[in-house]
Amino acid sequence: MATQEDAAAANLDRLNVNLQRVEALTERLIAAFARRNPANPTLNGPSQDLFARAALSAWAEAVENPGKIYEQQLEYWGKSVRHFMEAQQALLQGKPAEPVEEDEDPLAGDKRFANPLWQSNPYFRYIKQQYALNREALDRTVSEMDDLCPTEQRRLNYFARQIADLMSPTNFLGTNPDALERAVETEGESLVRGLENLVADIEANNGELVVRLADEAAFELGGNIATAPGEVIYRNEMMELIQYAPSTEEVHATPIVLFPPWINKFYILDLKEQNSLIRWIVDQGYTLFVISWMNPDASHSELGMEDYVEKGYLKAVEIAKEVTGQKKVNAVGYCIAGTTLALTLSLLKKRGDKSIKSATFFTALTDFSEQGEFTPFLQDDFIDGIEAEVAAQGIMRAFILGRTMSFLRSNDLIYTPAIRSYMMGEAPPAFDLLYWNGDGANLPGRMAMQYLRGLCQRNEFAEGGFDLMGETLSVADVDVPLMAITCETDHIAAWRDCYRGVQKMGSKEKTFVVSESGHIAGIVNPPSKKKYGHYTNEDLSGSSEEWFQGATRNDGSWWPLWEAWIRKRSGKKTTARTPGSAEYPPICPAPGEYVRRKATEVS
Repeated sequence: MATQEDAAAANLDRLNVNLQRVEALTERLIAAFARRNPANPTLNGPSQDLFARAALSAWAEAVENPGKIYEQQLEYWGKSVRHFMEAQQALLQGKPAEPVEEDEDPLAGDKRFANPLWQSNPYFRYIKQQYALNREALDRTVSEMDDLCPTEQRRLNYFARQIADLMSPTNFLGTNPDALERAVETEGESLVRGLENLVADIEANNGELVVRLADEAAFELGGNIATAPGEVIYRNEMMELIQYAPSTEEVHATPIVLFPPWINKFYILDLKEQNSLIRWIVDQGYTLFVISWMNPDASHSELGMEDYVEKGYLKAVEIAKEVTGQKKVNAVGYCIAGTTLALTLSLLKKRGDKSIKSATFFTALTDFSEQGEFTPFLQDDFIDGIEAEVAAQGIMRAFILGRTMSFLRSNDLIYTPAIRSYMMGEAPPAFDLLYWNGDGANLPGRMAMQYLRGLCQRNEFAEGGFDLMGETLSVADVDVPLMAITCETDHIAAWRDCYRGVQKMGSKEKTFVVSESGHIAGIVNPPSKKKYGHYTNEDLSGSSEEWFQGATRNDGSWWPLWEAWIRKRSGKKTTARTPGSAEYPPICPAPGEYVRRKATEVS
């Protein structure tokens, strides 16, 4: 029978083993940080001027209305003391804390505080109450600063929320009951595994802390994701052009050329067979070409929007026409690639080129007069910082853009995954969408600044004209039949902002659709799932609010609606085409080589 001494010796052995692991991990951590090439420091937060103006505003309010400030302080002090006394009383009596009614709990429904100890344990209950009280005080202080301009107010609200989310007690081991319980259950093993996960993430990102969202070992491009059959038939420094193999005996004569965003990889449209838009389009009887953009490094620093248009859009359209023997194509652009498709259509209008028969825009902004959730990052302090960053690096590195996107949903994409990985010691899930989300791309320095300054900040395409390739381009020049697919809860390209841009386009035939869900799920919404519906309204003459009030909600995916629309513009049926031609023979199977290049390998 094992004695207490035996158990103690076993525990000591485990402790020594874990200490040795920690020592080795510490050495790896130091080595990883030594390789770090940090971003320009101005990108780590807004200009201090913003906080200085906020402080002056708060001080002016205190001087002008001291009674109000005093009243708020008394309320804060009173609640803090009452919370402390309730916790003390529960501890002295040795019983759980009194339950709080849901309508009296400002954090009710917050998944971060789902553990029952946040309600029953006096210690954790007190911490939760104080966090809620502090957050409320911060929100109220910021909201009452009425002498700031709307942009400053919006930025301050955003950064105040970020501070509140950062200071959540769930982000710290000593005040996270889930992590503490896991550490006790595993005798500290979870914390060592968490440290291993932390070190591995920092090593994988050249010294930067980027939380891994998915198990990368679970996925293989061309193996279990991005598996639609096809061939790369052309390659240049900008892109690989993939022609997908037909799955029907006949296809519509007019091909489709799909331009995905170069901020991320194209295979979001071909994650797996069940939700692959690429496979679905091919199965409906269309010849489909898709661009796979290269992942730039510092040698591509001078590539601009004109290179994406000339060597990407125009070249892909030219090849698709030659391979299929057609005079026109139907074009699709997703996100920034939809914005650039609109630029290309304006350019072709100026040139008298009618190669594009119709255009489909997926969540594409062309009017940037409202900056939406990106307002905090599109002011001069941040854009000046990006300009300095790309001047030094040649590119806008993927982790900077990814970090910015993640902070728009920081609890879901930063803090919760970090807690699970680093404090709970859990392996990231084998989730294909999150794998894709972490497989970002760099942006050429020149192109990034053209986009940020000319389009996002100055809104030149919608107001006054955007100079490119010897022409002044305008959204009003877009005059081909078009369909715009937007997403109801899209936080990247808000549907109302997309609507404004479509209204300004010169096309006589316009179809506008709002799909339920967000930037990805609203687009990757196969009919078989019967999950999200969509809204339609033929009248685009009024405001976005009027459009939505008059819209009809339709069950199911928008895919069949779009297919019926594009079918009318795709010509008669012809014999299905195998990928390539004598002039453009297959180079390698889909998904090609460019898509395999990681941002961390080239930055």
